[in-house]
Amino acid sequence: MYSGEKLYLWQATDWPQWRYDLAALVGRLAEVSHAQGLLLGRLADAGLALRDQASLAALTEDAVKTSEIEGERLDAASVRSSIARRLGVDIGVLAPVDRHIEGVVEMVLDATGRCDALLTVERLCGWHAALFPTGYSGLTPIRVAAWRDDATGPMQVVSGPIGRWRIHYEAPPAERLAAEVSRFLDWANDASATAGGVPPYASSSFSLGVFRHIGNRLDQI
Repeated sequence: MYSGEKLYLWQATDWPQWRYDLAALVGRLAEVSHAQGLLLGRLADAGLALRDQASLAALTEDAVKTSEIEGERLDAASVRSSIARRLGVDIGVLAPVDRHIEGVVEMVLDATGRCDALLTVERLCGWHAALFPTGYSGLTPIRVAAWRDDATGPMQVVSGPIGRWRIHYEAPPAERLAAEVSRFLDWANDASATAGGVPPYASSSFSLGVFRHIGNRLDQI
């Protein structure tokens, strides 16, 4: 996809038609597939208890790292306790868990445990509601499980002191969201998207790229 003289990719006439050089990626993709095969082979030879512990560790790290991307640091012990309770894994004494951590864990388990399920607006809204059960992001009230509007201006990624912000990115206008999300979901749920020769890892990267450009969170979409 080429943006030409446009400032943002979503302004390009061929948005969101991604282009990539498979020949440049094939080596790295092969390395990832090989590592994945080795991991699956080791897990197949491991006992049930060890597989449960490995799954618990991976899901805990996934939940913690996912939150760190958004600038939140979750207590790893509490996340681990929440996941262990839901998976029925005995880890001894459980750490206290608050409702925010429960929401993050619920979203991660749904996204990973039901990765073959259709991605829908209702599912996205459910994840968003689980992440922000109080209706606030920090001290800022947000529109939970609802698309953003531009009542206070466009969604932007900025840095710097108040009043002297540097704008790094501006998302598409709110009136475009329904069409943008609908198109994205149609593509994400289309089995032929990977059957046509697009490697699954590349498809995942495309999905993240498109969703990030539409808006980083549901209230930012």
